[in-house]
Amino acid sequence: MEAMSLSVPPAQLVHFSTRDVEPGLRRQAWHEIAHRWVDFRPAPDVPLDAELTILSSDVCTLGATRSSAYEMRTGSRRAERDDMVVLTLMQSGELVPEAFSRKGAGALSLCVPREMGAFLWGQDARQAFLTLPRSDVVAALGHEPRTALLTTHCALAPALASQMNHVALLLGQSGRVDAEEYAGLLDATRALALLALRNLGRQGAVVDLPDRTESLHAGRRAAALRFMELHAHRHELDAAAIARGAGCSRTRLYEAFAAQDQTVMGVLRELRLQRARTLVERGAQLHVGALSWRCGFADQSAFSKLFRARFGLTPTEWRVRRAGQG
Repeated sequence: MEAMSLSVPPAQLVHFSTRDVEPGLRRQAWHEIAHRWVDFRPAPDVPLDAELTILSSDVCTLGATRSSAYEMRTGSRRAERDDMVVLTLMQSGELVPEAFSRKGAGALSLCVPREMGAFLWGQDARQAFLTLPRSDVVAALGHEPRTALLTTHCALAPALASQMNHVALLLGQSGRVDAEEYAGLLDATRALALLALRNLGRQGAVVDLPDRTESLHAGRRAAALRFMELHAHRHELDAAAIARGAGCSRTRLYEAFAAQDQTVMGVLRELRLQRARTLVERGAQLHVGALSWRCGFADQSAFSKLFRARFGLTPTEWRVRRAGQG
């Protein structure tokens, strides 16, 4: 959970990095920038290295951050923290909070800074976060907020997580997105967050989630799927690389997919085959060998057999049939 403590004009994009500060001053500077109302303790054996990008309006702040390992304790300071609530989305790495079990990539949580709590952030953990006025959150939920993991209890959590993840990515593309567009994205994310919180309040979700394992599985699987979608073209992609991309061990990765009666490599194969079929249907004039290579299959013959077993026709036959239909 990150807290925005600087006043910036509406929809202004600002980036901070510890690398812009002298090493001896980094801890104090980062405390003032990102952790003003929490007890911030960088790992003693790891140099402090962190980045923070924020997009702020007069009603909320959305940001993305990466940091070396540290411990954070909430509830020990007052002032502004009493008036804010933070929605956090783990993008990679892991967080170990006291309030619920270990949180990995893909998990979305509601954090209340005025509550007492301790949070251990893993090395190079990345997250997107959205701060909202506590009054807005109370109005949406229908009651006072409590720190909780939302991944499985809120029906709109996947939609909100996807939105936060995408906007966090766009924060690094200021040349392609202008101030007005950023303001629109921020307003849309706030609206979706309040809608998700209303959904959560209507469902009467409990704070102490009964199925923590399911929550973690869902988050790890979501993170792995995003990673596979980005890297499916890599022929050397294997479960170990996917686990690293999802911020978990191979054992935890296998468990997450097994919970859905799936295998990691089976899902990757399906994703690649669907991509190949899409290319064929779009009229891509690719030789079967080039098509298989582009979609992550190093063996053309094996690719053709898999394609036919999945769709009933070889890629060439599929292309001919699509051409006849056109």
